[in-house]
Amino acid sequence: MSVTIDQAFIKQFEREVHEAYQRQGSKLRNTVRTVSNVNGASTTFQKVGKGTASTKSTHGLVPVMSLDHTNVEVVLEDYYAGDWIDRLDELKINIDERQVIANAGANALGRKTDELIINALATASANEVADGNEGMTMAKILEAFETFGENDVPDDGQRFCIVGWKQWSELLSIDEFVSADYIGSENLPFASITQAKMFLGTIFIPHSGLPIDENDIRSCFWYHKTSVGHASAADVETDVSWHGDRAAHFVNNMMSQGAGLIDEGGVITIKADETPDA
Repeated sequence: MSVTIDQAFIKQFEREVHEAYQRQGSKLRNTVRTVSNVNGASTTFQKVGKGTASTKSTHGLVPVMSLDHTNVEVVLEDYYAGDWIDRLDELKINIDERQVIANAGANALGRKTDELIINALATASANEVADGNEGMTMAKILEAFETFGENDVPDDGQRFCIVGWKQWSELLSIDEFVSADYIGSENLPFASITQAKMFLGTIFIPHSGLPIDENDIRSCFWYHKTSVGHASAADVETDVSWHGDRAAHFVNNMMSQGAGLIDEGGVITIKADETPDA
């Protein structure tokens, strides 16, 4: 056997982990501002305030907007997900153990990416739609929609709303959300297998990782893409090493990422009651 066969195994495993992370890892990374290849322990996102247009007199100076610039620092942290692949165990099982561990590691890191983004969203406190002892209702959606308008949040196709699966089921019972009479046939929730749909200029996405308190109140988040920043110093990387004393490969998946709130004016927290009688 070639002495380089181990390197072929390692390269194939690294490719499989990366592909699995891209395919089924993070749901939310593409819904926020993202910067990659950060060199350092942190990075900075710029927040720019609103400008105001004014008139000027003949031959007068053009008025200066004096935009307010704020720096938002996002600290990166390192995360790992590792496991063993026993050389002889692979001969005794009828599944591709390498692929199973590749998917498991990529999924674990993908969930961590989403957790970082959700934790950043949860720090926003300026706008909240109370639970009112109810689940997800059309009234709550319209209240949040109105708040976006009052806050001058751009309606440019970059709004996202992540809800729990209970709230997703409740949304599917609302005629305005599912009926072609309201949204057109191209935006029906079952038109694709992606479990996401456009409604009120917003992409609604069900997610299993949203916070819920001791009173069964779930926090859902409606936000604009520019309101949250995600930074990555190192995307998913894989290190595979052979340990002769264990007769096994140790597979270590790792990444260095962080997320932070940039503009809480573009984030609305919608509280939804999940108690059985809600």
